[in-house]
Amino acid sequence: MVDVRTGHDKRLVIEQNLLMIAGNLIFALGVNIIITPLGLYNGGFMGISQLLRYFAVEVLHISFLAGIDLVGIIYFLLNVPLIYMGYKTFGREYCINTLIAIAVGSAFLSLVPIPKEPIIGDTLTGCLIGGVVAGSGAGMVMRGGRSGGGQDIIGSCLSVTHPNWSVGGISIAINFCVYAVCFFVWNIEVVIYSLIYTTVLAIFLDRMFVQNINVQAMIITKSDDVADAILYKLKRGATEWDGIGSYTGDQAHVLMTVLSKYEVPTLIRLVHEIDPNAFITIHEKAQIYGNFQKRLVS
Repeated sequence: MVDVRTGHDKRLVIEQNLLMIAGNLIFALGVNIIITPLGLYNGGFMGISQLLRYFAVEVLHISFLAGIDLVGIIYFLLNVPLIYMGYKTFGREYCINTLIAIAVGSAFLSLVPIPKEPIIGDTLTGCLIGGVVAGSGAGMVMRGGRSGGGQDIIGSCLSVTHPNWSVGGISIAINFCVYAVCFFVWNIEVVIYSLIYTTVLAIFLDRMFVQNINVQAMIITKSDDVADAILYKLKRGATEWDGIGSYTGDQAHVLMTVLSKYEVPTLIRLVHEIDPNAFITIHEKAQIYGNFQKRLVS
């Protein structure tokens, strides 16, 4: 019998960490190798980090170790107070997972070399390809149940502490400030191409980030332990009632729960570890009205 109340699924934790590492590397490759040589900028805290790097290097003439880019270091430092915010809201485990993810991402951003000349000559093509690569990487990080930092942390915290606040509005405000600086320091072309890049990035991040897709699951089982697995392992609620098989006449438990598409493989594995003969149906794109917790991180 599986102990559903204690411990974490080690295989799931390994998968999440591998996704986080690979996603951060892919994101850094997209930003450093494709986007930065084109003179374009991210939105959010990454864009702020790029602007501060420009100010430090080009205006203050601060030199650093050869082969080390300041963006990763600045990004990590900007996230320190946000990590504390996450700790106060979600606790120690969230803080540790987020700190590790940001440290890995910052290290890749600092170490992945930036070509002196763009590897893609056409700016529009570079925007599109860079957005696909960086967006896929960022989505992998979030698909791995880890926060990429910056506005991700703010959004996660506000979803708990101030549910009526518009997280999208905060992101728009941050991006407006970043691109306003780009407009005044450089020109409108930098802003337009940067916006194209960040739009493509957001689209591909959404494609990878299946936590945004809600599903309804119905489980028919003869075991009394499945409900506990949903509650203590997935930390999801469920509605349970008794049923009778129309063909066999056997008694069964019928459970209904709502979760993200990302959590479905874990649900199926947990249920079948307890009851290999359990019957599970999944309905995607469930419309939810009422109390449902979005899992931006785990």
